Amino acid sequence: MVEKNCLKRNGEKYVELISEEQLKKRIKELAKKLSDDYRDKCPIFIGVLNGAFIFLADLIREIDIDCEVDFVKISSYGGGRVSLGYIKSKKGFDAEVDGRHVVVVEDIADSGRSIKFLEKMFAGTNPASLKFVSLLLKEDNAVVDFKLDYVGFNIPTKFVVGYGLDYDQKDRNLRSIYVLEE
Repeated sequence: MVEKNCLKRNGEKYVELISEEQLKKRIKELAKKLSDDYRDKCPIFIGVLNGAFIFLADLIREIDIDCEVDFVKISSYGGGRVSLGYIKSKKGFDAEVDGRHVVVVEDIADSGRSIKFLEKMFAGTNPASLKFVSLLLKEDNAVVDFKLDYVGFNIPTKFVVGYGLDYDQKDRNLRSIYVLEE
């Protein structure tokens, strides 16, 4: 630790944006809302790999209703800090979603391309409902119209890591969310 709420890693300065305590509190709030909204239903929570796996794990532990879990894997980053501008599917969902309530769990929404891609992924199915929850939202980055039904935190247009979010596949294990300072 260099100073309170800062890290130096690999020659870069990481400044804490959202603390571990803030994450835990907000995830409990989201889980309560989801549990209330899906009471007497058994939704399928579909996590978007790799970034959302920690968020989904913590969210599911706070959900107090019956539910199922599945995963999809998509990629919009080829490495580094800049999106490729297009989405690639690396793994589709396995669950039977027809007639079921589906909640897609994302780590971060910014351009909206991933959300639109995921909507299209479910277009050939017939879920009872399709909702999206994202831990983080960069509202000012949207390049397409998209809708999130549940949002953890609105954040500035900065590159963030930690709590599942990576920089070249590293830093996912940080317990807080950090901004990489230039």
